[in-house]
Amino acid sequence: MRIELVKRKEHSQLMAMLSPIVAVGLTLIAAAILFSLSGKDPLLGLFKFFIEPLLDTWSLQEVIVKATPLVLMACGLSVCYLSNNWNIGAEGQFVAGALCGSALPILYPDFETAATLPLMLVCGMIGGALWALIPAVLKTRFNTNEILTSLMLVYVANLLLDYLVRGPWRDPDGYNFPESRMFSDAATLPTIGDGRMSMAAPVTLAVVIVLALVLSRTLKGFEIRVMGESPRAGAFAGFSRKKLTLFSFALAGALAGLAGTMEVSGSLNQLLPTISPGYGFTAIIVAFLGRLNPVAILVAGFVLALSYIGGEAVQASMGVSDKIANVIQGLLLFFVLGCDTFIMYRLRVVSTHSAAGKTGE
Repeated sequence: MRIELVKRKEHSQLMAMLSPIVAVGLTLIAAAILFSLSGKDPLLGLFKFFIEPLLDTWSLQEVIVKATPLVLMACGLSVCYLSNNWNIGAEGQFVAGALCGSALPILYPDFETAATLPLMLVCGMIGGALWALIPAVLKTRFNTNEILTSLMLVYVANLLLDYLVRGPWRDPDGYNFPESRMFSDAATLPTIGDGRMSMAAPVTLAVVIVLALVLSRTLKGFEIRVMGESPRAGAFAGFSRKKLTLFSFALAGALAGLAGTMEVSGSLNQLLPTISPGYGFTAIIVAFLGRLNPVAILVAGFVLALSYIGGEAVQASMGVSDKIANVIQGLLLFFVLGCDTFIMYRLRVVSTHSAAGKTGE
């Protein structure tokens, strides 16, 4: 006897819409079990993880700060995934964009004009786009697997960042600590409110709105959807597979680079050996939890950002491992993919005896 997956002829649109909600519910149950296995009160753990950060103004602003890069990168990744291009390297594109955007305030600290910040953001987008185009070009020219190349470039970008902040870009007045000089006021994003929330939040909201309109109302959005669902039909329509691959990777890289630059100029104000707690990989979860729809990604990004702040809260107040947030994020992705699998496929039990009999015939 064996169990196999059989593709459904039709799948429920209602279940497809409810799938993220079901996945979140299953994640809550799994998180409660994790807290119980750790010897902690599961209800208290869930409250401190998912509810308490929303009750305080400061922590709510921190959730928005964490959500901003997640949403921005997930929007770019959604274009790749909709066009059937598997970009797994948003983390590296985030770092590459941060490096290019930081070059101006680090190498030219006396350049303080109204153009400083816009130039940083543009350089960050260009840096992220160029980094993302490496696996795109390798795929279109040599048919290289973009999953492997984009993932390996993450480690290259992180090592490059580590080298620069410990070497050429280290702050000469920083008492030998591995960090760059602090950015000037002209190179810092204006803040909103009394916390760390900056203008990165409204910029991200504007990107979500524009991308939602592009995907739903323009020819480019139609091209992305057609080429993702049926490349052969897209070819008959005159769409170029190679050009779309380059476009989707460049857009995803540019948005990741923008997120990286806004992170270092808005939240950190300098370069450090580590500038991301894994935003690029979490953005993959956000993209799929949001059904590759920019508006839904906005909500999904807030939920995943809540897991970062909630993880810090339960670690500080309940003594739970600092890895609990990563485990819960992984479980959420597992349940999202699991729900999608059972929406598209059904389980069928096949008897090995009957299968062998058919083979004999």
